[in-house]
Amino acid sequence: MQAVLFDLDGVITDTAKYHFQAWKRLASTLGISIDERFNERLKGVSRMDSLKRILEYGGLSNHHFTSIQLEQMAEQKNNDYKQLIQGITPKELLPGISELLTALRSKGIKIALASASKNGPFILERLKIDTFFDSVVDPAKLQKGKPDPEIFLTAAAQLGIDPKECAGIEDSVAGIESILAAGMFAVGVGVPENIGAHFRVASTTELTIDALFSHFKHR
Repeated sequence: MQAVLFDLDGVITDTAKYHFQAWKRLASTLGISIDERFNERLKGVSRMDSLKRILEYGGLSNHHFTSIQLEQMAEQKNNDYKQLIQGITPKELLPGISELLTALRSKGIKIALASASKNGPFILERLKIDTFFDSVVDPAKLQKGKPDPEIFLTAAAQLGIDPKECAGIEDSVAGIESILAAGMFAVGVGVPENIGAHFRVASTTELTIDALFSHFKHR
């Protein structure tokens, strides 16, 4: 194992609540009511694809709107979200992540962020862990979202590491499918048993470097 590629939400920190609040606010302006159960469908999904899912859920189609209108709605949601996350502090790091990043760095393991969130760099900075990351994928430059493997393959390429020597950590079904499609070692946080993750943990407290090495070695 030469590199570990992290998703953001649900793995490093939990900003899902902020995404939900921002999407809920936008949806209400369109006469659409979404709940936390529906919000699960948006995990690991890009901003524009999330918007399309919300419109479809509300009986609307993206064809009802111009591309400019869709971009404006997505931007409105993102502005609301960015306001909500201004107060994020290192206290919002999920348990065990700070220790894992420190251990990976001490072993010379490369670290990258493979998140659909365009606010990833800002959030890493707010959490005061940005210096641990050797690379951050810019989702705006990708052609396809998860479960397509592009984001993880891009992360590996930016690090100069063979995908087979990479471990990816995700908390969504789409994310695990993306890692597996990239030919990488898939680590799932709180994911269903039947989706094929090589190593599953109930929470991030179980994400230790020893556990990662052991399961990677015996996959």
